[in-house]
Amino acid sequence: MIDRAEETAVASDAEEVLAAARDLVTAFARHDTAAYFDAFTADATFIFHTTDARLGSRAEYERLWERWETEDGFRVLSCRSRNGEVRMVGRDGAVFSHDVETNVAAQGETSTVFERETIVFERVGPRWLAVHEHLSPAPGHR
Repeated sequence: MIDRAEETAVASDAEEVLAAARDLVTAFARHDTAAYFDAFTADATFIFHTTDARLGSRAEYERLWERWETEDGFRVLSCRSRNGEVRMVGRDGAVFSHDVETNVAAQGETSTVFERETIVFERVGPRWLAVHEHLSPAPGHR
């Protein structure tokens, strides 16, 4: 049985995770790569429907991002998160999922991408950091 104090702590943790997710999405939407990548642990992993393989670290993703910028002129113009939900996993883990609408520029054109995203967070000291990100196309927007 969960007591009232534990229930309050879980609710507080969920609010902290939501704040961490908002900060991550806001940094992404501003194309603020320093703040965006700072929201991930060094050993975070990434699965994107637009890449051939799983990315095994934040550094690997940072190199790919830099290549997108250099070779394709990639730029995030805006990003909107909807339907965000947090599920706590124990005391130090959480799964955040949401729908995202992202406006990007690449290869001289702009486009809007609709995706569903899951981000797994872990409490690292006083912060909630992302340890895994998974993106898939939103149904009806392929």
